[in-house]
Amino acid sequence: MTEKIISGKKNGLAVLLITILLHLGSVGLIIAGAVNIGLAEEAGKSSPLGVAMLILGIVGAVGLSFVYAGLKVLKPQEALVLTLFGDYIGTLKGEGFYFVNPFCSTINPAAKTKLNQSGDVDGGKQAAAGIILNPNGTVEVQQINNKISLKIMTLNNNRQKINDCLGNPVEIGIAVMWRVVDTAKAVFNVDNYKEYLSLQCDSALRNIVRIYPYDVAPNVDTTGDGIADEGSLRGSSEVVAKRIRDEIQSKVEEAGLEIIEARITYLAYAPEIASVMLQRQQASAIIAARKMIVDGAVGMVKMAIDKLGEDEIVELDEERKAQMVSNLLVVLCGNKDAQPVVNSGSIY
Repeated sequence: MTEKIISGKKNGLAVLLITILLHLGSVGLIIAGAVNIGLAEEAGKSSPLGVAMLILGIVGAVGLSFVYAGLKVLKPQEALVLTLFGDYIGTLKGEGFYFVNPFCSTINPAAKTKLNQSGDVDGGKQAAAGIILNPNGTVEVQQINNKISLKIMTLNNNRQKINDCLGNPVEIGIAVMWRVVDTAKAVFNVDNYKEYLSLQCDSALRNIVRIYPYDVAPNVDTTGDGIADEGSLRGSSEVVAKRIRDEIQSKVEEAGLEIIEARITYLAYAPEIASVMLQRQQASAIIAARKMIVDGAVGMVKMAIDKLGEDEIVELDEERKAQMVSNLLVVLCGNKDAQPVVNSGSIY
């Protein structure tokens, strides 16, 4: 299906003014015909002219009422898809006051679909018609706006629980910026382009998240080149978001949609393993800190022994050096402040 833009139809104001004048003329004919018939009856005569004027006025008033159905008003970044007796005849795009065939129908299968996203062209309000019978017996007239928004909209997909490449459950949410670029494809190629987009976002998100670990892990290939890399959901969010955007775009191309950007809005371990993973991260941090402390302590002990020997402050045999090293490491690597014991006698 190829989009066809209807041009040269911005004559709605002129048609409206002419229709109003003709409508007034029809009402005038009805009044004149009725008066003519009344005068003829008072005179005991028939009035073929009055009857003709009355019939012509009624037919004109009823017929001109259909003209109003062909008047269409569009604001900036709005479009209307028109069909005539089932055939697609074109799309109105661009702001203006249009007049089209009054028998044309406007189609937008996603008019009543409200996703978790920014408002549509009517600001989230519904604006043509349907009658709803409420359970309490009241009748409600619900209006539906069949205009298609060409604005950039944001779809905030619900958080999903997905297993990463290591099998850890992760909760993740994304925001997708999108817009309609081909109204004919959006209306005719899919049943409901908004629901279709939401479904493809869910599918693409799952496909990409399963490739990455939550955090950097060894021996994991996220690029598909057979070489382990350091890609992760937490550390490579820009790359992951771009891959999600490309994946969604490849799926919605036939629906006439353009995916401008995709962003990760929420990322965390699932609640059932969050506390365990937190302990794991804490343990890793403690091990890294202890390693740094030990490396520094060994350097300081070596420097102290070398300094004592170079300056010939004291000469220690191997046994005393070992005891000194042990004491210094305890002091430097301990969690608590050391409480030394002062030896006032000889060390030998």
